[in-house]
Amino acid sequence: MVFCPTTPSGMCLPRLIRKPLADLANLMSGEVIAIDGKTVQRSLDRASGQSAIYRVSAWAHQNNLVLGQVKVDDKSNEVTAIPKLLAQLDLTGTVVTIDAMGCQTVIAQQSIDQKGDYVLSLKGNQGNLHEDVAAWFTSKLAPAVRSVDRDADHERIEPRSVCVSDDKVDT
Repeated sequence: MVFCPTTPSGMCLPRLIRKPLADLANLMSGEVIAIDGKTVQRSLDRASGQSAIYRVSAWAHQNNLVLGQVKVDDKSNEVTAIPKLLAQLDLTGTVVTIDAMGCQTVIAQQSIDQKGDYVLSLKGNQGNLHEDVAAWFTSKLAPAVRSVDRDADHERIEPRSVCVSDDKVDT
């Protein structure tokens, strides 16, 4: 027997809201999906030895909608959870953004395999990769800067430049 919460008229609620929710999650081409990990507030319980709960979420920027979440396994990190989350999503025509924690070849390839594009953050602590990318974008072969923005936050002004390259570079 299957139980279903109903409206006063007897209509099954999950069936009633399925279509509007599907419409909300209908992503437009070029939609930005931000992947980010967060600690669930107040999930740490020192008294019982319960460690904090970490989740990785996918946020559709244009729709203002969380598309999915995956719990990060104990004694693991976002790198193992991100591929699981991406596998649940239709990335066709979208742009996936991930912070430096997710700057992994496997994650970039999964975005491509699922017909999406990606923007991965890169920090200086990622060794040769950071140096190689910096060398590429400062070479005379690099594409022109497409955008410059000035961010005034935390009492400092930082210019942020955006260059885009779809060239595959063998490493």
